[in-house]
Amino acid sequence: MAQISLKGVRKEFGQTVAVKDVNVDIRDGEFLVFVGPSGCGKTTTLRMIAGLESLTDGEITIGGRIVNEMSPGERDVAMVFQNYALYSHLTVRNNLGFALKARRLTPGEIKRRVERVAEMLDLSELLDRKPRQLSGGQRQRVALGRAIVRAPQAFLMDEPLSNLDALLRLQTRKELIELTRELNSTVVYVTHDQVEAMTMGHRLAVMYDGEVVQLDTPEAIYRRPTNQFVAQFIGSPPMNFLTVTVCESRSKLILKGDHFQCSAPDNLEIPVGQSVTLGIRPDDLDSVARGGFAATVSVVETLGSEKLVYVNAGDDSLSLLVPASATVKNGEQVKLKANPKNIHLFDPTTQSRITAPPSPQLLSEFVWTK
Repeated sequence: MAQISLKGVRKEFGQTVAVKDVNVDIRDGEFLVFVGPSGCGKTTTLRMIAGLESLTDGEITIGGRIVNEMSPGERDVAMVFQNYALYSHLTVRNNLGFALKARRLTPGEIKRRVERVAEMLDLSELLDRKPRQLSGGQRQRVALGRAIVRAPQAFLMDEPLSNLDALLRLQTRKELIELTRELNSTVVYVTHDQVEAMTMGHRLAVMYDGEVVQLDTPEAIYRRPTNQFVAQFIGSPPMNFLTVTVCESRSKLILKGDHFQCSAPDNLEIPVGQSVTLGIRPDDLDSVARGGFAATVSVVETLGSEKLVYVNAGDDSLSLLVPASATVKNGEQVKLKANPKNIHLFDPTTQSRITAPPSPQLLSEFVWTK
């Protein structure tokens, strides 16, 4: 295990800045996930930690050692690639033991380590097969085994589950969580899949346009996204956004939209008449028999234990989650209310967060107008 620290890490490819001054301290034994859309700089960041890409500026330390000028082999980290990177002409046994032979370990020690890892990953019956004779999940376990057998200071994983089908990805994700917990290893993991990130990481480093825009626990990022991008990217289904205007009523500030209004937080320092963006997650919208505001159902998606319902309310399109037992049909009129404790406010220009989700003391009952 090892602590990994990135200080002012920057990477330029010609005139293109791929990674912009990233500062992250990864704790000893932590499972940290870099998550973001394609092209945000997360894989480049991982490759710089591994030594596969040089730094334009900044400093990376692993286990207290500055590694900027060290080769990948000198950094004592193990990389697990998206495409498995197995030697097709070698058996599983020889794939697992390849790095150990390069280190000139004795045949007895290599055999002991390979068999122990094979047992850990349920590969013992496959040791004499070649990669072409394995399923995708088995190949992925061999790739993980090649990393584990080296007993590195840290594991670096670049979208290792992305080539697996949905069911196998779910199973392998569980196995990987259990395995890294058992090893108590430092893991730096890269993915574009926010569900994968939320379920696996102790903390998430959300990246956008080369920058880490938020670094926190999955729950904190879900509950208190730092900007509109994070609010939309983290959470499935994504957050709904509505434009509201700050108004004054009876000497109090309210937030008023085309179909609703609600009290503004006491600490909201925005002039009357200015617009803000209000965010509501689909699970904070409820279908009610009376009250609320009218909307028309446009699409219903059955997800198993629940349904995802898309509705139109005037010019606004929203989504909400309802129980699978709920009877909802396309074209049907429904009444909706929102949980007032969990709204989010963002600056429409900068998209930065204006306030935390207001507490019940700060926000009065959400009043929807027809």
